[in-house]
Amino acid sequence: MAKKTVKSTKTTSRASPSSDESPTDRKARAKKILAALRKAYPDATCALNHTSALELLVATILSAQCTDERVNIVTADLFKRYKTPADYAGESPAAFQQQIRSTGFFRQKTKSILAACAAIATDHSGRVPQTMDELTRLPGVARKTANVMLGTWFDKNEGICVDTHVGRLARRMGLTWTSRNDKDAVKIESDLMALIPRRSWTFFSHAMIWHGRRICTARKPACDQCVVARWCPAAFGPM
Repeated sequence: MAKKTVKSTKTTSRASPSSDESPTDRKARAKKILAALRKAYPDATCALNHTSALELLVATILSAQCTDERVNIVTADLFKRYKTPADYAGESPAAFQQQIRSTGFFRQKTKSILAACAAIATDHSGRVPQTMDELTRLPGVARKTANVMLGTWFDKNEGICVDTHVGRLARRMGLTWTSRNDKDAVKIESDLMALIPRRSWTFFSHAMIWHGRRICTARKPACDQCVVARWCPAAFGPM
């Protein structure tokens, strides 16, 4: 019996970088990925609704282990009630917890938001600070949150925000070589900063998040629709 010929579904030509890919080749591949993302998502930006630095800070803290959609629902009412850091700082923890309960981890988030706002009100004259050092000194504000604040609101590229999508995609695309897994945000950020031009750090993070939500999802990436598949070593392979 003649063997049945099976036509390959891999219609996109792609790169297959090996584990010993040179830094030069990796950087060239990253440049192509960045260009493709910029063409696909020219308007990529933060999905959290906000109209001020304070609103973005609160929303970003609330977004931990929570979808942006849920955060936006919660902050629609929250931002009408609280206008200044002093407004938040003066609220009782019990009352605030009930307002943000649906975002999860509401006790810790309440502690972080109220304490951060108290520090902003007393130590920064009511203004959200604009440096990495000052931001990360605020209660509940780590580097990822500070990167969001600096890049999105203050237009300062001090780092690359590595959330769950960026971490996952960076590993799949072979853009990190020192990280242990997709949760190793510190090393992933360091690797990405070495590959992506500084002026594009904030855009790259937003574009990767958009791409991770729309195409390169955690369980079933749509490689046949992916604009960077040809430069991704994981394209069309088992996840």
